[in-house]
Amino acid sequence: MKVFSKEQIYEGDKLTAEKQNISSTELMERAGTQIFDWIHKRMQGAQVPIHVFCGIGNNGGDGLVLARHLITHGYNVNTFIINCSDKRSKDFLINYDRIKNVTKKWPVLLSCAEDFPEIHPDDIIVDGVFGIGLNRPVDEWVKKMFMHFRESKAFTLAIDIPSGLFVDKPVTDEDAVVWAGFTLSFASPKLVFFLPETAKFSVQWEVLDIGLDQEFLFTTETEVELIGKHEVLPNYIPREKFSHKGQFGHALIIGGSYGKIGAVTLTSRAALSAGAGLVSAYVPKCGYQALQASFPEAMVITDADEEKITAIKFDIEPTVIGFGVGVGTDTKTTSAFEAFLKTNKTPLVIDADGINILSKKKALLKLLPEAIVLTPHPKELERLIGKWKNDFDKLKKVKAFSKKHKVIVVVKGANSITVFEDKLYVNTTGNPGLSTAGSGDVLTGIITGLISQGYNPLVAAIFGVYLHGKSADIAVEDFGYQSLIASHIIDYLGEAYIDLFKQPEPPQEEKEEEEEDEEEPQNEQKQKSRN
Repeated sequence: MKVFSKEQIYEGDKLTAEKQNISSTELMERAGTQIFDWIHKRMQGAQVPIHVFCGIGNNGGDGLVLARHLITHGYNVNTFIINCSDKRSKDFLINYDRIKNVTKKWPVLLSCAEDFPEIHPDDIIVDGVFGIGLNRPVDEWVKKMFMHFRESKAFTLAIDIPSGLFVDKPVTDEDAVVWAGFTLSFASPKLVFFLPETAKFSVQWEVLDIGLDQEFLFTTETEVELIGKHEVLPNYIPREKFSHKGQFGHALIIGGSYGKIGAVTLTSRAALSAGAGLVSAYVPKCGYQALQASFPEAMVITDADEEKITAIKFDIEPTVIGFGVGVGTDTKTTSAFEAFLKTNKTPLVIDADGINILSKKKALLKLLPEAIVLTPHPKELERLIGKWKNDFDKLKKVKAFSKKHKVIVVVKGANSITVFEDKLYVNTTGNPGLSTAGSGDVLTGIITGLISQGYNPLVAAIFGVYLHGKSADIAVEDFGYQSLIASHIIDYLGEAYIDLFKQPEPPQEEKEEEEEDEEEPQNEQKQKSRN
């Protein structure tokens, strides 16, 4: 799914109005009607008090359309206008007049804290105060109103984006933002729904189709893409009946040190489970017996040293190499890695201490082949690119780093983001259970295994992150967040692959209707038998 920028959404609105020969007011009517339909479907006329708070711009206009439809359908509605400026948009004014024509209970103008209405925990708040166009700090009294929303503990539904939240810059005051339980977004979700610092302002979200021009939606290139099943499925490489292991590559995992052989075991298992034809592990001598005993499917090559890697020498021709898990940053290991990079031409996936070595010795970055994959966790990323001020600054630095060194960077997190040059791929799978030792080692193995069988590195990174998260989503149903461990992610990889081809189940209502239809002939037959 494409994630459009603020400027692209404005362009899409304008183009749609021109090509469909409709006014911006009619487009606003569509948006507000879609929100109403969403609410009506779920509430079915329930008389829960609904407080619709509208700004004086186009987001407020959407709110007024919604309020008007709620009123005409008999809902218990209170409409409020946040009178924070003298500038009102044309479409807001049109819809302000329209709502006054359908009810004697006109919207209440709010201009200070003394005007705040009483809101009960069982009520519903609809936030239509500010939209994506907000470019200034909110007034102090408006901030107090947002705090009033939060203190009420009422369910809060935001229109398009939680008010006070910017689409392209960080939040400086969390109290000046609406904390929404749900956001109904137009055109596409917003990047801020997925960033660590701003995701908390919208617990859940859904995109509403307001009929934007299809050509615009399909042809417009976006900087951000949201990755789900529909995005990864076209990249899946099927296997032929007469295929053999030699067609799926030979992955080599280099890593491990005394006490950290488990990391290599996890990565090697993940690579093979992801589909690599063959997997070899290059480890210090101390890892030989552990690997052979715990993972017999792997072939093992040992370093001359007992406890650490001191020289990377092998006589195989791997398709891809995964380096860094559990390897440590000993000076001899660092020297061995440098010597290896000077001659290596094989695609690489680098994680953990491999990244730490690159951070300590930045000159090694020049030796990296193009399109290698780096998979740092937050602290490893910080060592690599330096400290950042906020999430936007972090992504800016990662993009600059990717462009400079022509590498793919997986920024791991609740919504891991794969970065290649100026493009961001935001993953939608995964859960808190992934916050466990060895989870990153498994991800490295999955990506390595995908490259081994022929996926290009960028696709492998995007697909690998998706499979890693999806496997955990399936496994967590059996183990819960707390008891999920890295090995479970590997164990459920097969189910993650199978899930790619599962069709969604029909809605429960449809199932019940089908069952009733089946029962009717049976009842008729029983009646005939009695007769």
